[in-house]
Amino acid sequence: MSASTELTKEALGAIAKAHSDSELETIALDYLGRKSGQVTRLLSGIGQLEPKKRAALGQAANEAKRTIEGALAARRAELEGARLADIAETEAIDITFPGAPLGRGHIHVLTQVQRQIETVLENLGYQVELGPEVETEWYNFEALNISAGHPARENWDSFYFTPELLLRAHTSPVQIRAMQRIKEPPIYIITPGRCYRRDAPEATRLPYFSQVEGLAVDRGLTVGDMKGTLLFMIQSLYGKERKVRVRPSYFPFTEPSFEFDVSCGICGGSGCKSCRHKGWLEVGGCGMVHPQVLRNGGIDPEHWNGYAWGFGIERMAMSKHNVDDIRLFYESDLRFLDQF
Repeated sequence: MSASTELTKEALGAIAKAHSDSELETIALDYLGRKSGQVTRLLSGIGQLEPKKRAALGQAANEAKRTIEGALAARRAELEGARLADIAETEAIDITFPGAPLGRGHIHVLTQVQRQIETVLENLGYQVELGPEVETEWYNFEALNISAGHPARENWDSFYFTPELLLRAHTSPVQIRAMQRIKEPPIYIITPGRCYRRDAPEATRLPYFSQVEGLAVDRGLTVGDMKGTLLFMIQSLYGKERKVRVRPSYFPFTEPSFEFDVSCGICGGSGCKSCRHKGWLEVGGCGMVHPQVLRNGGIDPEHWNGYAWGFGIERMAMSKHNVDDIRLFYESDLRFLDQF
């Protein structure tokens, strides 16, 4: 058996046993490498041979090279076919098989709380009123007894477009519009919506927030009626064990005016870190509607009186779910939102 035949037989045996492209590449270099390949070494002494033997050796070497290259190509194709067959077996997609279930979204926690508030108060006979977020200075301030020179009317507290137009700082302008539209009491409305103020974002406040305000205009309404409404609303949202208290305060659009607080749901009113060891959480403001505000709404304060209250939906949600940072509601972190 000639040297080229023996070399070819060895190469074909090695190729048949190869199980990867890297092994085939090693075999190719070992037998066909230009400098140190075995076929190349076979021709190293060809120049010293007589012409007939030189031609025979060259022909045998070329034949060995073609045979080995063909075997390498065939084995590569075989391994590729086996790889694709394995993929088809292990990673095939059955289009008749049901797909993986998609994660379903749900109503945002702030919307949940707003709808709960609306439902509770609608059961008391209140109606939802909506209004524009871009307001005139008259509706946002003047009609609410906030006269020129009041700090709330300065540029650093409100977002002005022009000297007469601004983003509303509260939903109270909707109360004026509702009184002007309805004209004849009794009036029982709530006004949910987005508001804007120039506040730096922090754990308890944002420059944008959602608010719900309530307005009741009827004959003979009292502070007791107002407190009873607030107590019913709070206990309907938080549980019957929660309490409400009102503290004297000042607002230009109500007289008398109050802040109203809710007993802390974590400590039950005994005092803890969440309520700053006071036992109470501040929720919002309230009071009896100022006579001038009624006049601005087209209501005669000689025959009718009323009460109003307002609070931020975010703060209600914080109290309801014991959330300690208002910014969490707007960060779109599913780890937080999926809890609700």
